[in-house]
Amino acid sequence: MTTTTEVTAATSLLRFATAGSVDDGKSTLVGRLLHDSKSVLTDQLEAVEHASRKRGQDTPDLALLTDGLRAEREQGITIDVAYRYFATARRRFILADTPGHVQYTRNMVTGASTAELAVVLVDARNGVVEQTRRHAAVAALLRVPHVVLAVNKMDLVDYAEPVFARIAAEFTAYAASLGVADIVAVPISALAGDNVVEPSANMDWYGGPTLLEHLETVQVTSDPSEEPARFPVQYVIRPQSAEHPDYRGYAGQLASGVLRTGDAVTVLPAGRTTTIAGIDALGTETDIAWAPQSITVRLTEDIDISRGDLIATGPTPAPTKDVEATVCHLHERPLRVGDKVLLKHTTRTVRALVKDITYRIDIDTLQQRADATELNVNEIGHVLLRTAEPLALDDYRDNRHTGSFLLIDPADGTTLTAGMAGESFGGAPAAPAAQGEAEDWV
Repeated sequence: MTTTTEVTAATSLLRFATAGSVDDGKSTLVGRLLHDSKSVLTDQLEAVEHASRKRGQDTPDLALLTDGLRAEREQGITIDVAYRYFATARRRFILADTPGHVQYTRNMVTGASTAELAVVLVDARNGVVEQTRRHAAVAALLRVPHVVLAVNKMDLVDYAEPVFARIAAEFTAYAASLGVADIVAVPISALAGDNVVEPSANMDWYGGPTLLEHLETVQVTSDPSEEPARFPVQYVIRPQSAEHPDYRGYAGQLASGVLRTGDAVTVLPAGRTTTIAGIDALGTETDIAWAPQSITVRLTEDIDISRGDLIATGPTPAPTKDVEATVCHLHERPLRVGDKVLLKHTTRTVRALVKDITYRIDIDTLQQRADATELNVNEIGHVLLRTAEPLALDDYRDNRHTGSFLLIDPADGTTLTAGMAGESFGGAPAAPAAQGEAEDWV
């Protein structure tokens, strides 16, 4: 019998994001990863070689593999995260190439929101700078479980071990203070290829893995059976045909955990309990399903369930109309106290009111500015919301899938804000929920 662990290992996929300050060499690093892992098509490489020769360069400028994205940024594209797909014999990868400027904080939030690992690039000559700390803070805020510090341009500091050791120690201490659990530092030269894919002959003092080796081996596939199941209902299936006169199934994607036939489940926000009668996957009945499979669930009892309800096992979140969360504002129009918005959580969308902006976080110093009455584009803060209907949100630190949500403009459907329920960094205490009656909007 095949176990869920064996299945996930056989289809190992790592989603990771890259972030770096201007001129730290991120484009060259991404190009080097693609080139040296044999993930560049022949015609792409020929185009890069041709462009490099026209510039008077003897060797291919691998940064040209991502220069198209840089041109898009110069045109003021709003969300310009480039996703690149490649694979090795050991693992498949989805790379979110995110910009590093402070005005693109929202872009890094977008790219890192689904990442299991973040590669933070620094220039060995400059060490940890303001933008480096900002990138570490965003990774910590989004609960990215693994962070790699890539100390680039080691060739420009004569591959000196003390330079790398000093930068690694400073960054590790800072990231650990934010609650990042797993931090690995790798000395590299993206231009020369040192420790990116192949080990460096110039840094025999370094005994750790190359960047690609770490990406291939870092543990990111946990056993789904260790997590509570969360199944947001997307669609109710009732054929009412001669062949299936009494069939009632609830279709959707399993966000986390494992569901088995016979499991006791709770339907939220109503709080009704029942048992799983059967599971259908790809038109075939099965006894077990695990995240992120798309399935149809049948229950033993005929309960009033519709799109947006959550079928859950284990410790379940208490449905509430008072939502406190850390948010990153994505839109040019500010988010203000009193704004009426739509809140989209998994498959459920409800009306909501911005009751308070408790504080704004200075992403450079991590200080909380309590005098905030609005959040502007790229700003991160803590808000209190009141919803028209109860929501079953997990704390974001416990479940990134069911602890996140979006705020939407009810007038035109524009995405305004990305939210993460509960605390922000490390063990920082969350602000108390607001009390009182809601406005007429909710």
